[in-house]
Amino acid sequence: MFSSIGAAAVLAGTASRANAANAAGVDKAKVAYHLSELDRVNFVLGNIQSHFDGMGGPDKVKINLVIHGSALKAFHTALASPEFSQHVAQLEKTGLEMSACINTMKAQNISLKELLPGFTVADKGAVVLLADLQSQGYAYLRP
Repeated sequence: MFSSIGAAAVLAGTASRANAANAAGVDKAKVAYHLSELDRVNFVLGNIQSHFDGMGGPDKVKINLVIHGSALKAFHTALASPEFSQHVAQLEKTGLEMSACINTMKAQNISLKELLPGFTVADKGAVVLLADLQSQGYAYLRP
């Protein structure tokens, strides 16, 4: 359990990093969303929309959605409903970057052209990309 002193230290450290980033000329927050469960797809997309809205738009936050496992099935062009496809397209227009795990693509026997538009391939795998993004200063979220 955090004491109030411990919590204050954590908050101060977070604020210091944010202030240092702003002083260094970083003008956008960077967030990596991790999605692997099919039943969480709509929830996570809703979180991403709320994130864009809450931050004041895509000019204030850069979001990369990294997808692997069963969740990738929702983004197969042949399986996606028109409404879902339109929602994903709107998020992509807003600035959402989407990365599909190469290992999951191979396991599901699917190519990039069979996914909804806007995807790139995480060619070393989703978990490697997530670690790389974190090393680049992205906050990690797995809602």
